[in-house]
Amino acid sequence: MKKFVLVPDSFKGTMTSAQVCASMEAGIRRVLPQAQVVSLPVADGGEGSAEAFLTALGGQRVVRTVTGPEGRPLESFYALLPDGTAVIEMAAAAGLPQVTGEKNPETTTTYGVGELLVHAAHHGARRAVMCLGGSATNDGGCGAASACGVRFVNGAGESFVPVGGTLGEIASVDVTGLDPAVAALEIVTMCDIDNPLCGPTGAAAVFGPQKGADAAQIQRLDAGLAHLARILERDLGMSTQDLPGAGAAGGMGAGMAAFFGSRLQPGIETVLDTVRFEEVIRDADWIFTGEGRLDGQSLRGKVVSGVARRAGGVPVAAIVGDVGDGASAVYDRGVSAVFSINRVAVPYLEARPRARRDLEDTVADVVRVMKISWSAGKED
Repeated sequence: MKKFVLVPDSFKGTMTSAQVCASMEAGIRRVLPQAQVVSLPVADGGEGSAEAFLTALGGQRVVRTVTGPEGRPLESFYALLPDGTAVIEMAAAAGLPQVTGEKNPETTTTYGVGELLVHAAHHGARRAVMCLGGSATNDGGCGAASACGVRFVNGAGESFVPVGGTLGEIASVDVTGLDPAVAALEIVTMCDIDNPLCGPTGAAAVFGPQKGADAAQIQRLDAGLAHLARILERDLGMSTQDLPGAGAAGGMGAGMAAFFGSRLQPGIETVLDTVRFEEVIRDADWIFTGEGRLDGQSLRGKVVSGVARRAGGVPVAAIVGDVGDGASAVYDRGVSAVFSINRVAVPYLEARPRARRDLEDTVADVVRVMKISWSAGKED
């Protein structure tokens, strides 16, 4: 019996990674009905990441009422995997979809994210994966840290919970009250961007506009994050100003590193570590991966190159939407073959509705060729 491991990214705007897995499996079973197929849909850190982990590994969806980004009660959730890993999405507790009024990153908070982390730490979690995509906030993770027991003090000596617009009021930070259960967690933060905390490519300048910030607010938010960086370095000995990924999710990357000792790493690396990828592929015949477009940018921390890098000699087929300039470079990174699902030359809007069927058909054709080779005893 042949074994296939499916580890695709989503095809942005067309199929989720779980849908890609389903179409790939259907194509395989059309040719090899008895094949062993292991699906590992890739989470990208945004909305749906927790569900992707649950699909791949099982576990439970833990529903909690927390503080939403606007300070009102919000029904949220996290995933608790069988091995005791809690997967927490910022998008589920501090995401843009939860903002019901006018978007304003000067007033939104990550407090609810911290509440999820505390609950997980006290209810069976031994490890946590923090997914940073889709946030509505710019508070540098101070809200989440406050929920976990970190104390922020202003110039008058008063404790307060900073938001994006009040970061400049922080006079000192005290982490001695951090919840011991949270402190005991190993926390990994999924971070697929390398933006610094502040400056022209920082959190406020790059991501502020999509959260509702105008030019004046962006300047204030950036100044607040710069102030936070100085306080963190002085009080905690942690330099976050130029830390790659510190600017993710309104500075949450910096907050996760400084307050929780979390390491920031690419999403694909987090997924592969969590699913124990090397164990899963040990007896695999082929790995199928893919993404919506494969080009030279796919070498920078993307799913296809990340999977190939850790394939350990198992052949890797990249089944993708478009194949762009520079795609051939993936062959030097361990990819064995690249296939496009675009079977008919039509514009994107016409190709999109047929993408799932085209993906299934393409995978079936690929497996037919493999089957011929195997039948002829020419697997090499």
